[in-house]
Amino acid sequence: MATILVNGVRTHYQWMPARRASPEGAPVVVCVHGIGYDSLASFYLTLAAPLAEAGIDVLAYDLRGHGRSARPATGYRLGDFVGDLEDLIGRLHLDRPVHLLGNSFGGTVAFSFAARHPERVASVVSIESEPATEAWSAKMSTTIRNVVDAMADETSLSWVAGTFGAHYARLTKAAGAIIRSTSIVEEIAAGPLLSADDLDAIRCPVLSIVGSEGFQQDDLTAVAASLPHCHTNVIDGQGHSVLVERHQTVRRILLGWLAEHDPVDLPGGAGLAEDGAA
Repeated sequence: MATILVNGVRTHYQWMPARRASPEGAPVVVCVHGIGYDSLASFYLTLAAPLAEAGIDVLAYDLRGHGRSARPATGYRLGDFVGDLEDLIGRLHLDRPVHLLGNSFGGTVAFSFAARHPERVASVVSIESEPATEAWSAKMSTTIRNVVDAMADETSLSWVAGTFGAHYARLTKAAGAIIRSTSIVEEIAAGPLLSADDLDAIRCPVLSIVGSEGFQQDDLTAVAASLPHCHTNVIDGQGHSVLVERHQTVRRILLGWLAEHDPVDLPGGAGLAEDGAA
C-alpha cells in the first residue's frame, strides 16, 4: 500500500499487478468505492486478488475523506472526486484506457469521468450506481439527510449494532465522523450534473449491475435507458450491498465482461457472466 499527493490531497492507494504476464499487456481495472461507510477495502477483500490472478492490473484507492486518505474540511463536490481520479491516473502513468469499476457513488464518479475523458476509458462497470443527473441529485440529497438523522439518533445506532454487529456500528460511527468534520453533506449532491449531451458522450461499453431490491428497484433499466451503450445485469433478491454480499457473482460477471471487451485474452473469462445473475 502507498500514498500519493493527488489533486492536493494525500491519497492512499493499492496497486495489485497481474500475476500472469501477457505479451499484449494486462488490462487495467480502477476500482472506485462509495461514500460514507466505504473504502478501498471493499474491493481489496472481494475482487482485487481474483482479478489480479486472472491477468488484470488492479488499482484501488481511498476517496478523499475516506479510509487512509486525507480528510480536508471542504472540497466534496462530485467534480472534486472526478478531478482526483484524473490526477491519480495521470500520476501513476496509466496510459492505456482503463476499465472503471464503481460501487455506489464510485460508479457516479466513473460515469462523470467517462463523459469528460471518453478516450481514456475502455469500459465502465457500475454496481448499484447511476450517472449524476437531476434525479440522482435529488435521491442523493434525501439519502444523506436520512443518514444524518439516523446518526443523530442513539436508538438508530443501537439498532445497527444489535442488528448487524459491532463492525457495522463502527462503520456507521466512521461515516458520522466524515459527515460531522467535512462539508460533504452540503456539497456531494451539487454535481456538476450531467446533461443529455454529456450522457451521450459516454461512448464506451457500460455494464450496470443492480440488485432487484436495491436503490434502483423502481426502474432497474433506468441507467441503460440514459446511455448509448449500456447493458443491465440484475441480481435477484439482492439489495444495495451487492459488492459485499454477492462478490463471487460480481467477479464472474466482471471477468466475462472483461474477456469480451478487452483485446487481451483472459484465462477462464468467457462464459462466466451467467452464474447467479438474471
